[in-house]
Amino acid sequence: MRDEDWKEEKLDDDRPCEDCGSKNWELNDSRGERSCGDCGLVRHEYEIDYGKDWRVFSDGEGTGNERAGMPQTNLLHDKGLTTDMGWQNKDYSGAAISGDAAKRMNRLRRQHARTRVRNSTERNLVLALGELDRLAGNMGLPTSIREEAAFIYRKAVEAKLVRGRSIEGMVAAAIYTACRLGANARTLDEIGSFSKTGRKEIGRTSRALVKELRLRVPPAMPREYIPRFCTDLSLPVKVQSRALQLLADTENHDALAGRGPTGIAAASIYLAGILEHNRRTQREVADVAGVTEVTIRNRFKEMCGVLGLNPESPIDSETSE
Repeated sequence: MRDEDWKEEKLDDDRPCEDCGSKNWELNDSRGERSCGDCGLVRHEYEIDYGKDWRVFSDGEGTGNERAGMPQTNLLHDKGLTTDMGWQNKDYSGAAISGDAAKRMNRLRRQHARTRVRNSTERNLVLALGELDRLAGNMGLPTSIREEAAFIYRKAVEAKLVRGRSIEGMVAAAIYTACRLGANARTLDEIGSFSKTGRKEIGRTSRALVKELRLRVPPAMPREYIPRFCTDLSLPVKVQSRALQLLADTENHDALAGRGPTGIAAASIYLAGILEHNRRTQREVADVAGVTEVTIRNRFKEMCGVLGLNPESPIDSETSE
């Protein structure tokens, strides 16, 4: 999808319905219509499908989806619109080609790779998107987060924010911002451990991206860290559910206002492990959450105070209740 189309579509989604004022817009791919999910008002009736072309001819040809090419993606510097030459030295039947033909093909691949990069901007995107793929792969991020991070980096290039900054730092900041936007929050320390830059540069660059691109980044919530921390600690689902319940019970309480989300998440997991008789030590939880044991102890005492539990023995307090 072109950037202009993406912007227009986002504006349409944010604009309320003219009849009922709702923002519940639905897209019907079969009819190419975008309509209101509450009153049924049709806003657009000629939506463009940017997906694959699944064409089958009347004589039966095309059943193997020969015309199905990949859709546009921000993960490639040319968005996947140019031809990509395969690396296998084989002919149409799958047999290996001769040595002279393989040398010619290698020369053609090198020349083709050079022609795909037209200017310094595209050369920057090639390096940056390669670093993005490496970093996101090591962190196990889904494709949606990668696409969002690539889009943010492209906007930063257009706004000339990459000048004077390292590619690694900009890519790490774009991934951090995309994780926040996609409710898949990662800590600066975690991204910094996989990146070639430190947490200070990532945080500083991320703040510059949010300010210059005018992004609406919601604050990180403690519940976003619970599933991943529990998985890293090999805790069962009942501990994860109990930790989420503890967060819901203490949410918006003045005693925890302004506290770091990772510290609150770590303390809720530590408390949930005690209550569910599947305890982990403060050191184990601190190593996974990237906080100190002192932080966990302080948040633990504050949570016990909010819930009316005895910090020395929460299980006894819960039993007496």
